[in-house]
Amino acid sequence: MPDIGAPEIIIIAIVILILFGTKKMPDAARSLGRSLRIFKSETRGLRADEEQEKQPQAMPKANDVLIDGRPLDPPTPADSDRRDGR
Repeated sequence: MPDIGAPEIIIIAIVILILFGTKKMPDAARSLGRSLRIFKSETRGLRADEEQEKQPQAMPKANDVLIDGRPLDPPTPADSDRRDGR
């Protein structure tokens, strides 16, 4: 593949200026920068989500769960009857 040198880059820049004009170039560069910033933040978010999925999550035990500062008691058979509507 041929190397791109300074003359080729200058020609490409001139062609872009002719096609888009000098008034629209700052807007185009600004929107490109915003798009890249959004893309970068989204890829960071995806990586963070993948890292969270890889880490095992510990399930809380019945004695660890607190309600109003008190440990949660395991349900009794009478409690399950009330939930069933009996």
